[in-house]
Amino acid sequence: MEFIDPLLDKYVCEHTANESDLLKKINRETHLEVLQPRMLSGHFQGRVLSMFSKMIRPERILEIGTYTGYSAICLAEGLTPNGKLVTIDINEELASRVKGYFDESPYSQQIDYLIGDAMELIPALNEKWDIVFIDADKHNYINYYHLVFSMVKVGGYIIADNVLWSGKVIDPAQHDKDTLLLREYNQLVHQDDRVEEVLFPIRDGLMIARKINE
Repeated sequence: MEFIDPLLDKYVCEHTANESDLLKKINRETHLEVLQPRMLSGHFQGRVLSMFSKMIRPERILEIGTYTGYSAICLAEGLTPNGKLVTIDINEELASRVKGYFDESPYSQQIDYLIGDAMELIPALNEKWDIVFIDADKHNYINYYHLVFSMVKVGGYIIADNVLWSGKVIDPAQHDKDTLLLREYNQLVHQDDRVEEVLFPIRDGLMIARKINE
């Protein structure tokens, strides 16, 4: 997951806006108390997501994969005053923790937190999305992309996390299922003439696709 020199990464973080106290708390408690803390977006990527959201000023955000709620709060920072973020996760064990974090945030009334299978829940959501953030089970990335595409506004964005997969996507010796699927996802987006895309080597990779037509 680390692509740049640690000292340079430290410099970048030192010259990036600080996390809020709540985000610092989520960051700290996730690393101390929750399995697989590397799944957390973290300080730098969180500020990137926040900046994207503030630039776009979305009315509706869909997040697929909540984990401990860090990225949802970052994305919510850019919502319009009447905006809403819907975040979906299948892990019930983290629900009370995440709900507590959302209740502490300034965006508690703007975040809808759903537990269940995203492939089943998303079709029932009667919304058009400005941003969709995909950060869940890798084997469904392509399914999620196809599922949400018609629900994304023209000019809206589909952002997918972990698309560099700790560099495995460029290692010809790597043939595990997730690596193969992420390579396929990146190629799918790159070849889709309905979007314009840029792949950012931020943390574990962010593929940003802007929908330009149906």
